[in-house]
Amino acid sequence: MDQNINAFLRVLDASDNSTGGGTASSVAGAMAAGLAAMVARLSMGKKDLAPREHYEKIAVQAETIAGHLFDGGREDAAAFDRVSSAYKLPKETGEDKATRSLEIQKAMMYATEVPLSNAGYCKTVLDLCRQLEEKFNTNAKSDLECAGYLAKAGLKGCLANVRINLPYIKDETVSREIKSKIVLMAGDESG
Repeated sequence: MDQNINAFLRVLDASDNSTGGGTASSVAGAMAAGLAAMVARLSMGKKDLAPREHYEKIAVQAETIAGHLFDGGREDAAAFDRVSSAYKLPKETGEDKATRSLEIQKAMMYATEVPLSNAGYCKTVLDLCRQLEEKFNTNAKSDLECAGYLAKAGLKGCLANVRINLPYIKDETVSREIKSKIVLMAGDESG
């Protein structure tokens, strides 16, 4: 938990240029998931709404995803650190250059996989918000709206992070696979 909070605090620190949009997007998704779980819980047992089990399922899923996304913010910060470290490796000899190049590729793959995973979680949160929109405790309307906004921002930010790292992936097969995953998720970026 402390590492997750430290990653979040790095985003808030304007003098720290090592953690940014990927971590912020993941944390936005985590907040969205927390709000979705809250709205689901506030909807349980209310007259003329769906059965309690419907909301319980959404709440449990959203709470689980909130944890994954909060961890994902820390992982995104670590991915940036890994890329930075790889670029600082020596490049004096041919062997140094080969090792450095390999480590940069590994780090860039990780720096692309982490926000892609976080984007998937944000998309699921957005889907949970849409499920809740069908029937929910309207006293929590602004909370649900906020959850939707945060989930969409998280999704957009995570996919932007994937896109910025993608050109550094040298393996064309992997690059194409990632691009196809982006297309599947990108539909929820609009609007």
